[in-house]
Amino acid sequence: MKITGTDSGSQSWFRSANCDGYYGVALLASLGVILALCATGQRGREALCYERLALAQGQLWRLLSAHWVHLNLEHALLNGAGLTLLWVLMAREFPPRRWVGILLGSGLGIDAGLWFLRPGVEWYMGASGVLHGALAAGAAALYRRGEGLGAALLLLLVVKLIYEQHSGASVFVGDLPLVTDAHLFGALGGLAGALISARTPQHTSKPL
Repeated sequence: MKITGTDSGSQSWFRSANCDGYYGVALLASLGVILALCATGQRGREALCYERLALAQGQLWRLLSAHWVHLNLEHALLNGAGLTLLWVLMAREFPPRRWVGILLGSGLGIDAGLWFLRPGVEWYMGASGVLHGALAAGAAALYRRGEGLGAALLLLLVVKLIYEQHSGASVFVGDLPLVTDAHLFGALGGLAGALISARTPQHTSKPL
């Protein structure tokens, strides 16, 4: 009886942390990809980061891979911790299909914003911009449900973005180089992705 109760309590905890079943597998897989790419070292970073000249030469995979590769282990662990925290708080706020739309919208928002509006940015890498998009969409969903946490997170996000735009620095990254515009573009892209994915009809089978 004690063992059964322990198992049940453990399962309940994992579910409350959005780490049960496929959710847990998806989180571990995402963290594994980030760490695996970090292990590729300088060669991997140079091949996968957002690099303006390389993109102009047709290396379009960088528009996606740039959001997975990081400067160093510290950078990867910092963003991995941010991903885990957001996962615990928000993973079930949207179905997987909408999360894909949010993350794609955030990533494309960063890519387009840097390319068209910030031509002076020659290179960029890291998941923090996309995480800002996930935070913006998830916090907005919590707020619409009337949860105080959503309002607090939205306020924190807005204050953080304003501070970064004015100071060009962030209190969370230490001495790591920061492209503050990527956080702003990521947040806006995540909100846009949430709106677009919400209006995209799901395919349903016709009755026989």
